[in-house]
Amino acid sequence: MPLPYVLLSAAVSLDGYLDDTGPERLLLSSPADFDRVDEVRASVDAILVGAGTIRADNPRLLVNSPARRAARISAGRPEYPLKVTVSGSGELDAGANFWHTGGEKVVYTTEKGAQRARAAGLAADVVALGPDLDWRRLLADLHSRGVRRLMVEGGGRVHTQLLQEGLADELQLVLAPLFVGDPSAPRLFGPGGYQRGRLRLVESRRIEDVVLMRYLPTAPGVGPRTTAADRHWLRLACELAEVCPPSRTAFSVGAVVVAADGTELARGHSREGDDPVVHAEEAALAKTDPGDPRLASATVYSSLEPCARRASRPVPCARLIIEAGVRRVVTAWREPDTFVADADGSGLLASAGADVVLLPEFEDRAKAPNTHVLP
Repeated sequence: MPLPYVLLSAAVSLDGYLDDTGPERLLLSSPADFDRVDEVRASVDAILVGAGTIRADNPRLLVNSPARRAARISAGRPEYPLKVTVSGSGELDAGANFWHTGGEKVVYTTEKGAQRARAAGLAADVVALGPDLDWRRLLADLHSRGVRRLMVEGGGRVHTQLLQEGLADELQLVLAPLFVGDPSAPRLFGPGGYQRGRLRLVESRRIEDVVLMRYLPTAPGVGPRTTAADRHWLRLACELAEVCPPSRTAFSVGAVVVAADGTELARGHSREGDDPVVHAEEAALAKTDPGDPRLASATVYSSLEPCARRASRPVPCARLIIEAGVRRVVTAWREPDTFVADADGSGLLASAGADVVLLPEFEDRAKAPNTHVLP
């Protein structure tokens, strides 16, 4: 099911705290960074905070710049992003700023919580996710409402849950030059099991006296379970497909091989280099060491289902993946019968014990470089 791009945004002290325990909110960002946050808010479709953040900080969550709001309207978007909150209990103060500023609002809660939230007369659409909070169902519902980019501004419990479930696509973390030193103060991340692998630092920037760091997750999912990292790597495979030399007799495909700890082992694309018939998975696997023990727990990301039969070479890509020892494949698009009838690379992989995961939200992206060969 398609999900929005989930961007976590937070500011912390040098010792990892979101706030202190005083009566007033501890301001961690600088004025220039508050303006940066306003710019990010203006770029997204929705902003989400937990119910605890509403109770503790009473935020308005507005785009403050009139110029940015005007630009949203000129682009045919609402003046303000959709405001979203999550509450398992449904106990929310109808007098909070959240409900009386900005544009439309949505509350996600449980079946029992929905009764309380509706009884409170909140100026919002109340959505019951079931007996418990289901983050995937929540994100899928937001996608159905047109939310493609979601900014999550807290609190720590919300950030923790999204990271633990592998649903965060990006972390924007601001480090403030001060210490809190109070173990009872709220921290950004709580204890629990997080996704494997190191995050990838993609930007580090000084903004007055704070530092912004942007991270992307890299560790793939396990078995049929998908993570934000799976979407990241499949997006890269689709980008590789776009650089393939065009052909009237073969698809343009990109592929990436990624270890379980999130390390990229190899990448390739169709007709790469001087080989006019090489396939993407074939090109990528040729760059790996056959004796690399990481292949057994690696994932192959391919913009198109690996082939089960081919005319140009005796060994199809699905078989090459099996022979390499890889047992997990994530793809965007099942191979049509354009060049090979009854193609079923997924079936061949599954029969060898591999997990094959299809992410149809990337199908249009994978098809884009191939429209000239599709009916």
